[in-house]
Amino acid sequence: MKTLSPAERKLLKARAHALSPVVTVGNERLSLAVLKEIETSLKAHDLIKIRVAGDDREARAALLGEICGRTGASPVQHIGKILVVYRENPEPAAPAAKKRPARKQPRRTKQSYQGH
Repeated sequence: MKTLSPAERKLLKARAHALSPVVTVGNERLSLAVLKEIETSLKAHDLIKIRVAGDDREARAALLGEICGRTGASPVQHIGKILVVYRENPEPAAPAAKKRPARKQPRRTKQSYQGH
């Protein structure tokens, strides 16, 4: 788990603002399935939001620490029932395949219309 500087945390909070939660932690808390989903999401996206059920703020803060400890992620923000975690991706994402532009049809000139 890397400790984030205040400047890094500020930038990550700004990036996370537009994100939607990708994982929901229910009443069973941190099951193996939930941990696996968090791990998969962190591999796909280095910054994720996690929604946590329950009204106990201290329990959510403890859960944030446990998630970060078990995944190697860094805590970015805990606001309400939403946790934001970040883990730098060691492998750069594969570039998306570029689409080839559609072939353009040759322009018709006035002469080509006259014969048809």
